[in-house]
Amino acid sequence: MVPEEFIRSNRWGANLGWGIIQTMENRSNSSFRSYIASSIILFILGWGGSALAVFMLTPTVWARWLLFFGSTLGVTSLALPVTWFLNLRFPSKPPVGATVVMRQAIWFGVYVALLIWLQQERLVTIWTGLGLAAGLIAIEYFIRMRENARWQPPTNIPSNTGGQSSVDSDQSKE
Repeated sequence: MVPEEFIRSNRWGANLGWGIIQTMENRSNSSFRSYIASSIILFILGWGGSALAVFMLTPTVWARWLLFFGSTLGVTSLALPVTWFLNLRFPSKPPVGATVVMRQAIWFGVYVALLIWLQQERLVTIWTGLGLAAGLIAIEYFIRMRENARWQPPTNIPSNTGGQSSVDSDQSKE
């Protein structure tokens, strides 16, 4: 157990408000329980559909689309714990929500599906893979930058005027 004084202040005694050693209660999205059901459902549907497309169906257009869609769902289910952990390990301001974690996992699934699609025509090289990854990372970066620019602080901050606004308190003094 870490003593409370190490959590609430740094080693020079300055109160940081949140502390150097963050407890799991202080972190947002600290539980993976909310993602388990979606990860299991995506895993079963994705890899089940991919297996059906590979082993049971003839290679027609619809079987290929099932393979792409199934691989997207399957890789998303495997990337969901990874993206959750990376966002927990490297937190941002403001903290990410469940939709951001899911979107980042979906980017992994889309990346693998695009690589499978390009490989069917023998177009995958190290440079196309790296270029595609760089493009998807840039898209996610710009989406996160837009979300951070639109973020508003919570409005339920208590005031110290006793419920009156500063305009009301100035008028009551006159």
